[in-house]
Amino acid sequence: MARKLFCEICPFTYALSLQKERLKRHIRNLLGNERYAFQYDAVRLPVVVASQHNNMIKRGPDINPLHQQNKADNIRLACSKIDGLLIRPGETFSFWKIVGKTSRQNGFKDGRILVNGQLTAGVGGGLCNLANTINLLILYSPMTITELHHHSDALAPDPNGLHRPYSAGTSVNYNFIDYRFRNDTDQTVQLCTWCEGDELMAELRSEYPYPYTYRLTEEEHHFHQEADGAYYRISKIYRETIDRETGEVIDRELNWDNHSRVMFDPSLLPPEQIQ
Repeated sequence: MARKLFCEICPFTYALSLQKERLKRHIRNLLGNERYAFQYDAVRLPVVVASQHNNMIKRGPDINPLHQQNKADNIRLACSKIDGLLIRPGETFSFWKIVGKTSRQNGFKDGRILVNGQLTAGVGGGLCNLANTINLLILYSPMTITELHHHSDALAPDPNGLHRPYSAGTSVNYNFIDYRFRNDTDQTVQLCTWCEGDELMAELRSEYPYPYTYRLTEEEHHFHQEADGAYYRISKIYRETIDRETGEVIDRELNWDNHSRVMFDPSLLPPEQIQ
């Protein structure tokens, strides 16, 4: 039997480990030389570089509806802190620098979180959904991703049998597991996030069009039961760069070799997708 990590011994050691990691990140932030984005403008920049939207409420037999509603409320609160943010050339967007600490005092509620590979309830749960939506915007733009952490993208069954690459594959945890990107272009961009009912909406905007567009393609997507008895979602996700004028693909790179543990009842998996 494998020896447990210190953070896995009990809830107290897990909390202690969290505080240690958060302190280490605070120190790295203080000693680093990154320029962070903090300025806002209520006026939207004119060009939509990329847009995303998704439903914040997951439904299923093993999904707690209260935690889903709380997740949506957490996302709405975080969106209000991000909406209209300007990222100027050379500046870095940090999810946690903008959203701040996920505490009850700051208005966050209990939603679903992953702790030591298990789904449980925790304050601020559900913000991975927002971080992932932002990550999708950035993958469709020339921004430079400087920090990205993956977790399982199979937290719930795909709605109506449809699957999008990176449907829930970006992990954040205040403040040491961050999502960051840097604007290495020659113009200011703007991050816009808001909610319409239960729909999360997000846009990345710029002052004028970039010469390239981007797209994600997914290949070899399937589910597979492995020796540990668990099912895994397996796929390869590629990012293509396309010349805006000619439509020619000028670059194609493997963005993620996906091997993610299914975190819901495997009986809900589409049989035709199991290999």
